[in-house]
Amino acid sequence: MKLLVTGGAGFIGANFVNYVLTNRKDYQVVVCDKLTYAGDMERLRDWINDPRLKFYKVDITDRNSLDEIFSREKIGSIIHFAAESHVDRSIQDATPFIDTNIKGTQVLLDLALKHNIERFIHISTDEVYGELGHEGRFSENMPLNPSSPYSASKAAADLLIKSYIRTHKLPAIIIRPCNNYGPWQYPEKFIPVIIYKAIKNEKIPVYGQGQNIREWLYVEDCCNGIMEIFEKGKIGEIYNLGSGEERKNIEVVKTILQTINKPESLIEFVSDRPGHDFRYSLDSKKVQKELGWTPSHHFPEGIEKTIHWNLVNREWIERKIQFLKELWEKVYRRQIKKRN
Repeated sequence: MKLLVTGGAGFIGANFVNYVLTNRKDYQVVVCDKLTYAGDMERLRDWINDPRLKFYKVDITDRNSLDEIFSREKIGSIIHFAAESHVDRSIQDATPFIDTNIKGTQVLLDLALKHNIERFIHISTDEVYGELGHEGRFSENMPLNPSSPYSASKAAADLLIKSYIRTHKLPAIIIRPCNNYGPWQYPEKFIPVIIYKAIKNEKIPVYGQGQNIREWLYVEDCCNGIMEIFEKGKIGEIYNLGSGEERKNIEVVKTILQTINKPESLIEFVSDRPGHDFRYSLDSKKVQKELGWTPSHHFPEGIEKTIHWNLVNREWIERKIQFLKELWEKVYRRQIKKRN
């Protein structure tokens, strides 16, 4: 079995590649990744010399280059992770999100039809549903109501895929996971930021009063769920992939501080993000009932493993933090130049 994994040098994508090559000895993986700031070949370092892994640096909007890869590698199925995924960045500039998440997905869909792929698995997000109040959960048949340019671009990709399923009989499945955390997560995301700043005894910024609620899934469990859906899921279906473990943002911060014995005085409440969704919660009964999937890690265990990984790989975190600082400085200078 030969899989094309788009975004395979990203956080969840690279963890998925690691999961497949570790647990499915008869699988071959072709990774396509643009290697933007959030992509890193170091995530694939254990497999660089493994003949079952091939890597191509390519933008998924580059139709001709991808077409050549499809022809050369005789791709069987696609697991599509590649996406711009940071909400704050989408608020600053939505253009890359439209290009990659919508246009890039369309290119892949067209090539999937042309090359008769067996299965197209699209990794979406729970954010396409919008937000919930204190009660209820999102089921797969609920309407989409995205709040940010990021989630709007992902919702658009979902709808595009549904249209290809209906119109072209594309053998596709959509997966909507909740918030992931774990090894190799880029240090601009919520949990890695908390860990890094706590270790450094720096102030930890928390939007509003930290009352927003998220459902958290350890990345290894997410990868296992994706594989189960790929191998056993029904074509044309949508599957929520959640843990059932919800936490207020402030609770996540306090849990991490307690785990590494740091004071709560490091918490600093900051102005809330525009359009900040209050709560996400997935109804995952469908994947549990049809495929028998359940996560293996409870939140406290997953957080301990994540903290340990960040401590052991602190050098990588430090390098990425420095890169982010330089990147944001460039963005800020460009914005000032435009205004002037």
